[in-house]
Amino acid sequence: MRDRKTMTEQTDQQIKEYVNWLLEHSDAEHPMWNQELIRKGSSNKWNYIDGCMITAILALYEITGQERYYTFAKSFVDAFVQEDGTIRTYDVEEYNLDNINTASNLFFLYQKSGEEKYKKALDLVRSQLDGMPRTKEGSFWHKAIYPNQVWLDGLYMAQPFYERYETAFCKMEKCGDVLLQFQNVEKHMKDPRTGLYYHGYDESREMYWANPETGCSANFWLRSLGWFCLALVETAEATDESLYFEKRYYQRLLENLVDALRPYQDESGMFYQVIDQKEAEGNYLETSGTALIAYAILKAVRLRFLAPRYREMGERAFLGIVEKYLSKNEDGTLKLSGICLVAGLGGKAHRDGSLSYYFSEPVVENEAKGIAPFLLAYTEMLRLKA
Repeated sequence: MRDRKTMTEQTDQQIKEYVNWLLEHSDAEHPMWNQELIRKGSSNKWNYIDGCMITAILALYEITGQERYYTFAKSFVDAFVQEDGTIRTYDVEEYNLDNINTASNLFFLYQKSGEEKYKKALDLVRSQLDGMPRTKEGSFWHKAIYPNQVWLDGLYMAQPFYERYETAFCKMEKCGDVLLQFQNVEKHMKDPRTGLYYHGYDESREMYWANPETGCSANFWLRSLGWFCLALVETAEATDESLYFEKRYYQRLLENLVDALRPYQDESGMFYQVIDQKEAEGNYLETSGTALIAYAILKAVRLRFLAPRYREMGERAFLGIVEKYLSKNEDGTLKLSGICLVAGLGGKAHRDGSLSYYFSEPVVENEAKGIAPFLLAYTEMLRLKA
């Protein structure tokens, strides 16, 4: 078994080789990490899956200084962002929070390159939030096609972008609206017994998956909890120090959630697909959610949002993934396995939020929803070594 306390030189080298292999076999039209796209056999479009991967590649550039990472990321994004700031395949009026996430990469590209098209594209994506449908209490619907519904995923997809844009360009005018999004989630989606958060909430209580009393879905899905952890870290990071209450509020929610997650961390360091149902038939240790939690904790420790004692919890989660799911194919290439392809609520597939539903979704390898947070956690491990 590998050393549980630190990342070995062998693991470090393996991950570098894995990244090189991924980039060598991917471009904006054919990203080998987007398994949903590959399975559908359709043309690529602006999407959060690629957005997360580009975020990881830019993080690798920041920590290593290797220009090939920046060149790849910029080329990928430039295949969509046009000179006039429009974004190929992106439609504001789709009103889908997932489509906000990818634009977070534009802040870095605009700052580094100075190219005005990135600022225009940022403005375009920001305009989506002005028209987003909301619950009566002011929360963004997750998507226009999901009326009255708030999903934990959506907090990560939109709020760090929203906070960063308002801070950079609007004198923090709408940062109170960002705060409201989190306050509503804490109010309605946090379980008072465990301190965990439910995957979804339906204000109308009309969806078949919603509890008629609380409006919440039935279970605690790991990846949604990981998205929410990261939403708290990155929104806190984007919040100006002058907004003392807001910044400390995000940090307090994060610390409370990480404390609530701790009892469910497996001896391997990983977490289960439905986090509190370890013994349920069909449950399994899942990569993407574990990686999101590892990254969120390690980054929060570095930024001093969490105390140093939490570092060990994040390292154990990252190294648990390495131990269980980073392995070699017969041809010597590497693969990252144990990744839930997709999970949601409602829709054509009648996704009911039950245990059997979460266990029935495909488990795949080399998918960005697992790769990206894994690589982001890796960059935090590198920062810890520096």
